[in-house]
This record gives sequence, structure tokens and C-alpha cells, in this order.
Amino acid sequence: VQLQACGGGLVQAGGSLKLSCAASGQSFSDYAMGWFRQAPGKEREFVAVIRWNIGSTYYADSVKGRFTISRDKARNTMYLQMNSLKPEDTAVYSCAARDNANIMAIATMASARWFGSWGQGTQVTVSS
Repeated sequence: VQLQACGGGLVQAGGSLKLSCAASGQSFSDYAMGWFRQAPGKEREFVAVIRWNIGSTYYADSVKGRFTISRDKARNTMYLQMNSLKPEDTAVYSCAARDNANIMAIATMASARWFGSWGQGTQVTVSS
């Protein structure tokens, strides 16, 4: 599967951005897709994940209530709506996908090690 992320940019604290991740290559019925981020000097961290077929979601505590992950099956595109952005949200955001997701509890997928396909990152910068 090929993933293409876009939508990053520079925004003031309290503002919003919407990231997109276009997926291509095959059917995604058994897939989960997620967003991860990596700030300078820090390890990559989980942001959110969604089951492609039924749309169930799971979020990192740091973004819960502010970010919303969704997908459009017709467009094979995943989104991350980010509201109430904070300077600490500044990072490179990457989308990822894994197959055979139905065998795993969604909370278990809150780790990059479970994802085998990655898109390039998109920079999100939140100014204070």
C-alpha cells in the first residue's frame, strides 16, 4: 500500500489544521490506519488509529478531545482534524497502515511497531 500525507503547515496556538493521507494499492477492508508524530529530539509517538472497515477509533491521551481521526472509503483517504492546537503539537506527522488489523485490539495498535506501511511526513508547526 502506498500512502501520501499532506495538509501540514504553520498555525497559531488555538488554531486548527486538517491532515490528509491518501492510500492506494489495494483493498483496505482488513486494515487499520494511524497517525504518528515525531518532534525534534524526541521519539516517534502514537497519535490516533482507525479501523478502516468499521471506523472505530483510539487516541493518545495527549490529543483526546482535540483531534479527530476519520476516513472516507470512497476516496481511500484518512484524515486527522486537529483543533485547539498547542505548541507541543509541533512535529512531523506521518500516516501508517497495517493489514490483518481485525486480529488485534485497537488499543494494542497504539505503537509504530505494528504498522508496516508508512507515508512521508508532513510538518505541523504551532506557534505560541
